[in-house]
Amino acid sequence: MSRKELDNSRMRRMKRAAARRGLTILTSEKAKVLGQPGGHAVRDDESFKIVYGDEPKPFSATLDDIESWLDRLDDESS
Repeated sequence: MSRKELDNSRMRRMKRAAARRGLTILTSEKAKVLGQPGGHAVRDDESFKIVYGDEPKPFSATLDDIESWLDRLDDESS
């Protein structure tokens, strides 16, 4: 199994976890077009505000960052 397949399945799993909390994971398509790895951000579906991944610059979160952030949210709610 290639790394790309692992990242795709991981992203789908994180998107489902985020959706249960009313969040959407966004990916910077512009960075992908330029041949750079696309960064990510998390948006609140109700207010449409970015709640994670916009500091120090927009779409600065990696998949690892978002996964650990979602895990912390789960730990706080338990």
